[in-house]
Amino acid sequence: MNKERLLDLYYQMVLIRRVEERGAELYQAGKIGGFMHLYIGQEAVSTGLIAAREPRDRVITAYRDHGVAINCGISANEVMAELLGKVTGTSKGKGGSMHMASVEKNMWGGHAIVGGHLPIASGLALGDQYAGNDNVTICMFGDGATNIGYFHEALNLAKTWNLRVLWVCENNQYGMGTAVERASAVSEIRQKAEGYGMKNERVDGMDVLAVYEASKKAIDYVRTEGKPYMLEIMTYRFRGHSMGDPERYRTLPKPVPNRGWKSYSRMCS
Repeated sequence: MNKERLLDLYYQMVLIRRVEERGAELYQAGKIGGFMHLYIGQEAVSTGLIAAREPRDRVITAYRDHGVAINCGISANEVMAELLGKVTGTSKGKGGSMHMASVEKNMWGGHAIVGGHLPIASGLALGDQYAGNDNVTICMFGDGATNIGYFHEALNLAKTWNLRVLWVCENNQYGMGTAVERASAVSEIRQKAEGYGMKNERVDGMDVLAVYEASKKAIDYVRTEGKPYMLEIMTYRFRGHSMGDPERYRTLPKPVPNRGWKSYSRMCS
């Protein structure tokens, strides 16, 4: 990867951070309504992941979607306008924080219902299969979504029908205020893919280049082999689950360069 590409990845991550920080200020000032979930701390995940896709590949995600939208090419102005409920927003101001979308950018939405978009991802991939193309559907979701039925139904169908889906679990180590180990029966979320005979890998999500390399390999596998794949990307959100989170279940470390998710998890446990 050349210097220009590296600087672009850095620019995207900083842009996401600044948009989120400004969004938090406007929310606290009463300018943004509804719920809002910040992506602060997880910027390297979507930046590295989406940099590895081709423009024809679909992206669908959950409600922590502002950063994903920016990485997909939706402008910061459109994202901010959507947060403020303006008609110039990417969803004409009607979607708000949790429903950023752009068919033009192949970004098929943030979705407010936990795990509700996973079967939609299988449906998108099934449509591509019927169309006879090798487009890849990238489906992002949190660790909490892996404990509900949508997750298992969607992965089962993807493997049974050999759909081109890259399942991406953004494991930020908390489902709202509940630590992963208190809610999941397995020590690593990626192990859940084993039950469906699906290839999988765990990646350090605090390292944008590690995410990019793993994502490139996974997308190439899904496209050429015509089979689903699962990535568990380990990350950490520096802010609460949503703007209304009192954050009483952990302490917040000061960001330190060159520390991976294990360091943050240890300091914040």
